[in-house]
Amino acid sequence: MLIYRTLSPIQAMTFDLDDTLYDNRPVIRHLEQQVTLWLAREHPVTVTRSADWWQAVKRKVVEQDAWLKNDVSLWRLVQIRTALMELGYQRPAAQQAAEAAMAEVLRLRNLVDVPAETHQVLSELAARMPLVAITNGNVDAEKIGLSGYFKQVLRAGPDGYAKPHADMFNQARECLDLPARAILHVGDHPVTDVQGARLNGFQACWYNDQGLNPRVTPKTKLLPDVEIHALSQLKQLII
Repeated sequence: MLIYRTLSPIQAMTFDLDDTLYDNRPVIRHLEQQVTLWLAREHPVTVTRSADWWQAVKRKVVEQDAWLKNDVSLWRLVQIRTALMELGYQRPAAQQAAEAAMAEVLRLRNLVDVPAETHQVLSELAARMPLVAITNGNVDAEKIGLSGYFKQVLRAGPDGYAKPHADMFNQARECLDLPARAILHVGDHPVTDVQGARLNGFQACWYNDQGLNPRVTPKTKLLPDVEIHALSQLKQLII
């Protein structure tokens, strides 16, 4: 653990989900592989275009509607619908196919292996103080067995702009009914979590399980208040 500045007493914590409470990288790799196979099986025309073409469609739709960056589920649905329309589908058929594809995406998205340590730490923390989850992703905290630890789970898109925007930080503060400085936000991302927390008045805990050096990490703009390398270290911060 590294302490960068003196911490104020912590009365509540907010948590990022993906890559903080579990390793999301293999989940997404598996999802992308399986969704590609699903589309090829259900809609064979999709194999006539390369991965680069699909990425170009993804970029195009967000250029047309910047809000999509804040809602990853909607962004993917619009990408698939637009791609199928460009491949000859009429809009109603493309919409129906995109919705079916998203059902498969969300099934795969929630095949998350949450470590026992995460359950243990959250259980102990939740017994001591209120917790709120703040995620830019589209995982279902209930389906992966984490919702019971949190007073509220906030998701970018349905609950406003993605971190580091103030929307979800403000909602978390209102839910907790505490000054922002009394809340410690825990997350792995230097911008969405650390910078987002600091700019919105929260104390920031950087979960750095990858051994990165914040002073040479390109995305680091603001140092956290504290850096941890294992979730269990959070218990040391509770007075």
